[in-house]
This record gives sequence, C-alpha cells and structure tokens, in this order.
Amino acid sequence: MSDAYIALADGRVLEARARAPGRTRGELVFTTAYTGYEESLTDPSYAEQILTFSYPLIGNYGVRTERFESESVQPRAAIARELTDDVADWLADEGVPAVDHVDTREVVTTVREEGAMACGIAAGPDATPEDAVDEMEACEPMSDHVDIGAQVSVTEPTVHEGGGDVDVAMLDCGAKGSIISSLTDRGADVHVLPYDATPEDVAAVEPDVLFVSNGPGDPENFVAAQDVVDEFAGELPLAGICLGQQVITSALGGSTEKMAFGHRGVNQPVKDLRTDKVVMTTQNHGYTVDDTGPLEVTQVNVNDDTVEGLDSAELDVITRQYHPEANPGPHDSLGFFDEVLDLASSSRRVAAD
Repeated sequence: MSDAYIALADGRVLEARARAPGRTRGELVFTTAYTGYEESLTDPSYAEQILTFSYPLIGNYGVRTERFESESVQPRAAIARELTDDVADWLADEGVPAVDHVDTREVVTTVREEGAMACGIAAGPDATPEDAVDEMEACEPMSDHVDIGAQVSVTEPTVHEGGGDVDVAMLDCGAKGSIISSLTDRGADVHVLPYDATPEDVAAVEPDVLFVSNGPGDPENFVAAQDVVDEFAGELPLAGICLGQQVITSALGGSTEKMAFGHRGVNQPVKDLRTDKVVMTTQNHGYTVDDTGPLEVTQVNVNDDTVEGLDSAELDVITRQYHPEANPGPHDSLGFFDEVLDLASSSRRVAAD
C-alpha cells in the first residue's frame, strides 16, 4: 500500500513511496539535469515549486555541502524515480517532503504537454489521497507570490571580498552562491543587497557595476529592483542573470511572459547571433523576455528561439537568461563574468548623497 500521494491539477492522483514525510504544495516543474542535484535542490530559483528529476537515480555521488548554492533546500518538495538514502535523509532533516518510485517519465510528459501546474503532495504513514488533493487545491499561481523575494534574499547588506578594485552592487533576488564566487574569483568585491534595496542603498556602495541576480517567481513582482535599475540606467553599467535579465528588461520598457513549462536543465543550446557559435548552458526559469525594449537580442535558444542574451552599448547593459556560472556544468559561457567586469572600466562611480 502506498504511503505517499501526488495530486495534479489535471485531476489525477499518483501513488508513490514516501522518503521524507510531510504535506506541501507548489508549482510542479521538472529538470533534465543528470548531475547537480545538490545544486538544484539548493537553488533559490526553485522556491514555491515542486521539483521533479527526469534522471532516474538521484543521489549516486552523495551529498556534499560545498556544492550547495544556498544554505537550505529551496523547492517545496522533490519527486524522483529513485532517491538514494543520502538524499532522502538530507531532505528529511531539512523538513522537505520527498517521494520516489514514481514514473517520472509520465510526470515530465504531463508537464510538457499541459504546462507547469499546481501540485499537492502528502507523504508519510498517515497520508491519504485526499490530503494531497487538499494541498493541490490550496496552491497559488506563481504570479500571486508577490513577496517571494523576501523568502530568498539577504535581509542585511553583506560584502564578499575578491581583493580587487571593482565593486559590484548585487540586488539579491535569490542569488546562487556560485554567481557571487564567479565574481569574487575574478577579483571583484561583491556588495550583496536585499531584493528591496533602495537607490540610496546602492549609491552608498559607490559601485562600478549594478548586478541583478537570478531568483524565483514572476519578475513583475520585483518592483523595487526595477525601480533601482530605472534610477541608474545610463549612469551605471547594468548586468543580470536569469530573473535579472527579465527585471532589467522590464525596467527599461520591455516586457516578460510566463512560459508553458520553462527551461530547467544543463543541456540547453544557445546560439550567439554575432558569432554563430552555439554553446550548451544550464538554465532554470519559467518566465522569459517578450518585448526587449531598447536592448539588442544577441543570443537565442536554439530549441524555441526565446531570448537568451541582451546587450546595449549605449546603456552599458549585458544580460543572460541562462546561468553562465553553471555549477556543475557545462562551463562554455564562464566568459560572461569577464565581460561584466570589463564594463567597470568605463563605469562612472555613483557617489552617495
């Protein structure tokens, strides 16, 4: 007899095996990554989502904290064909429900055909199908999580020193640790600011570059970050990754839209329109840029032509929809961080009032 249930918005309830008990709900998504489960499970961009792994065995090289992208597990729950004891115990210790013995091919196909959807999970000895359905019916759309930034952002400014002479002000909308280390490894001092930082907070840093991080949810809900970008556009070089690209675009007059099931995995091909070169990238996003405003499209996704890179020489802007830091890989696009720091050579420092 099953001790876990997965309720889907299409009306089905799937049986599963409980590996970490609990009841929860979230937007059901999937990743095609075959490595990097530690990085995925600690990626703040998965907040308020239930993560399904399409690769059949999750946990075959253990759990090591040095691979974590944040201090805790970020998805509301995890679904796999099979979880090793190491991963199951880790999720149980974190209080995050986890289930396996699921036909994840069916789950992935459902999401691809019907889109990311509300999902409820009930796992443990007392779980019932009705419990899972109740959770699913209480699930809110991602766009309704208007304060999602508060769940994943620092609450006070922090500084990560790289020992160089470039200061980066980063709006932390849910930044992965490897983005920060990719900048500090290149000698930058990264001043990480809360997602709702004010223009005055940014000016006090006297930065050479303003960087908007990745993060979860609808970019239109990050109003404060858009206000900061609007304030410094044309005055400071701007850079962004993932949600950061979307926030910058919206602030400059463009727009975004929700994708059917998004891009999540380590094998997304991206074409550079200037060089015709294709690189493989790591991605994790459910929204995309629709109208680019004043920004030039420089890179597109080979599979669906969605916008992957935007530049503006006039405004000193460079953004990427994918994750150039790409832990655990591929590392085809690490040069992005060099390009970001190159912007600082023409930066005009913004003095605090």
